[in-house]
Amino acid sequence: MMGYNQRVRVLVVDDEPSICRALTIAFTRAGYDVRAVESGEVAHTLIRSEHFDCLVVDLRIPDMRGDVLFELAASLQPHLKHRTIFTTGDASERAQELIDACDCRVLPKPFDLNELLAIVEGLTKRAATA
Repeated sequence: MMGYNQRVRVLVVDDEPSICRALTIAFTRAGYDVRAVESGEVAHTLIRSEHFDCLVVDLRIPDMRGDVLFELAASLQPHLKHRTIFTTGDASERAQELIDACDCRVLPKPFDLNELLAIVEGLTKRAATA
């Protein structure tokens, strides 16, 4: 259970700088401690060294597929297996198979920012009271 002064930590991984900037602003304004990176390798390094309460990851990142990062993250921080949200602009059959294989929320791009914030709040509130 998180203490009163401890903010929920969110890691955003998206290769589009504008999405990283927008989500950093939105999560910060909503009271979250957010890190946003444009690389799966950088995200993996952060996950190995820092605790995150929630992961928001683009399914298609050039240096590492989002599902691969998800598996690595869940192996290092098992709670992320149930607190990961995929974002994607990929409507391919392969993308759908990857999505169906995990028990994660998926938001198609362009997504509604308020919906993303509500999902993160729901996932992290349940965790804080569990």
